[in-house]
Amino acid sequence: MSDTVEIKPISARCKVCGGKLVNDWLRGVCVCENCGNKWDLSDMITDFADYSRVVEKIKRAHELLEDTDSSASAGQALVLFKSAESDCTRFNDAYGAELSAVCKKGKEQAGIIGHYAAAKSYFEKENYIKAHDEFKKAGGFKDSEEYLFKCDDGIKIQRKKRIPYAVIIGLVLPAVLTIVLHLKIGIDFWPCVAIFLASAAGAAYAVYLEGVLSIIIEILSFIVAVPLLLLLLLSYGFGMNITTASRISIGVPLLIVAVIAVLAERKQ
Repeated sequence: MSDTVEIKPISARCKVCGGKLVNDWLRGVCVCENCGNKWDLSDMITDFADYSRVVEKIKRAHELLEDTDSSASAGQALVLFKSAESDCTRFNDAYGAELSAVCKKGKEQAGIIGHYAAAKSYFEKENYIKAHDEFKKAGGFKDSEEYLFKCDDGIKIQRKKRIPYAVIIGLVLPAVLTIVLHLKIGIDFWPCVAIFLASAAGAAYAVYLEGVLSIIIEILSFIVAVPLLLLLLLSYGFGMNITTASRISIGVPLLIVAVIAVLAERKQ
């Protein structure tokens, strides 16, 4: 036994030549494919009022999509299209199927415009990597292809400026690793130098490329930067014992963070 619901065919035909009518739901008219005559949908479709709620939602959604630079409008339009599509399920005729198809196409358009609007926002903030990804998802909508080239140029310029920063950040974690390997594990000096250079190059390159790995390296680098500087200052600058210097270097930053947290809690 089939679960498919039988769809009632469209019975309306052109009043002049009897040709097939094509419905333009947004304009509220139907056009004869044969002779080109037009009529209002409300005059040609029996019980047109039953479809009016769905049609109004679709019209409102299309109005929202006229603002191609607003992600919020695209999101609202998408909600309206989904709601209208849900309403279409109560119709089991060809008109309902047509409206459902209009909603499906509208959802696709809303998604594209949403990506385009987000891309424009990222581009204005000079976040060219995210802008590039969103413009690609826009599927060539409007001037997306032109903006993709602009994003490529922006990424190249930003990465050139990022090189000194990437080099500096890339040194922190390898330096800590080398100190631990040499002082705690007892690995010889020159192997430690080789490990340091290789890991520093890899870390700097990851920061240069940006992305998730870059964020992790940056966060960890900032976390260990203060203890590392204190360790170097105490052990080499003041000649303090390495064990004592290590304890102070780790303990003092933790103590400062704890004090700040307590003071912030009291202010609240």
